[in-house]
Amino acid sequence: MRFYNREKEIARLNEIRELSVRNAQFTVVTGRRRIGKTQLVLRVNNDTPILYFFVARKAESFLCQDFQQEITNKLGVPILGEINSFGKLFEYLMQLSQERAFTLIVDEFQEFIKVAPGVYSEIQHYWDIYSQHSKINIIVCGSVYSLMYKIFENEKEPLFGRATAKLSVRPFEIDVLKEILADHNANYTPEDLLALFTFTGGVAKYVQQLMDSDATTCKRMLNFIIQEDSTFLNEGKNMLIDEFGGEYSTYFTILSAIARGENTRAKIEALVKREIGGYLTKLEQDYGLITKKLPIFSKVETKNVRYSIEDNFLIFWFRFIYKYGYILEVGNYDGLRSIIDRDYKTYSGKILEKYFHTKIIQSQNITKIGGYWNRKGENEIDLVVVNELNKEAQIIEIKRNNDNIDLDALKNKGAQMIRATGEMKDYQISYLGLSLEDC
Repeated sequence: MRFYNREKEIARLNEIRELSVRNAQFTVVTGRRRIGKTQLVLRVNNDTPILYFFVARKAESFLCQDFQQEITNKLGVPILGEINSFGKLFEYLMQLSQERAFTLIVDEFQEFIKVAPGVYSEIQHYWDIYSQHSKINIIVCGSVYSLMYKIFENEKEPLFGRATAKLSVRPFEIDVLKEILADHNANYTPEDLLALFTFTGGVAKYVQQLMDSDATTCKRMLNFIIQEDSTFLNEGKNMLIDEFGGEYSTYFTILSAIARGENTRAKIEALVKREIGGYLTKLEQDYGLITKKLPIFSKVETKNVRYSIEDNFLIFWFRFIYKYGYILEVGNYDGLRSIIDRDYKTYSGKILEKYFHTKIIQSQNITKIGGYWNRKGENEIDLVVVNELNKEAQIIEIKRNNDNIDLDALKNKGAQMIRATGEMKDYQISYLGLSLEDC
């Protein structure tokens, strides 16, 4: 699959590269695994002298041998003597960058915590000494959200305040998914597009794997994902073990509950059978995996809260692959496929709501968007879209099948919401039904 999109990120990184020739730059690039961070930074800097260091989990001395070879190959400068400390190697590069401009990319930067945790203090020390007269363009990438946040956002850590720029790589937007799917299947259907959104959430590596394998229809995507040698089957565990450590089983149970629709704290605790307030806080604030959803127009302090997983792939993984892992353990891949086929329409109907929520944010000039439900969890409205500047709003019902949309019932729900919240009384309000055909 060819390289798609990322124009804004490329423009920003090119701007940073140009600045580095005059003033040293230290850019932090984050994003979940498989999102395309490495390909992005290598593509942006492919016409400048560039060093690429990948922090593998091996002895620091072995890493330094690899890095010294990279320096010799890419910059043509031999290093006199053997350097077994990354700190000393970094000092050499900072000194060299006072004479010549180049880019240093350090991938999986958070892995130094396991390899040599003192590296961060050494980087801070030599950055502070040499950066004022340096021409280096440092880009560090990391895919473990909690560790990257700790390294650069915790004021007690040595690299706090050292980054000159921060860039978060996001999933492909819906228009890009349409472009990619059209390039690989000109006759794709709305069902195929929703499936691509459902299974990948726009994560570049997942999209690439499906397209490169000609899995361009809903059926082919599922066949590719649910097979014996599929990398998707262990992906959720591989992504999150490093985040959660020894407590991963509790976190997995919570995420599995949310993925199957148990989205209030009381319902989740009933399944987990323990108090989970601290876990929910960490999942939201430290790991960035869940969000608290409030009814639109609610006050921040309301207890009328629902939790949702942000990552589409992880919703699917916890809902089907993790939940029914025991079926995969006995090699019954057809059995799991049958379960997914049985539940897919209901499941994807909820993802369809997220699809339109995402699409509207990406394509319209709005000031507020969200769902609505009252304290009893009733009078639910799928989507309310507000433009406070024009005093206009849309109240939207979303169904897979357009025939199941009842606009009269929706108008009644909207009137109840306006009475209950006291909002939008003088707004021009339109009522709209969206279905799979509108994708």
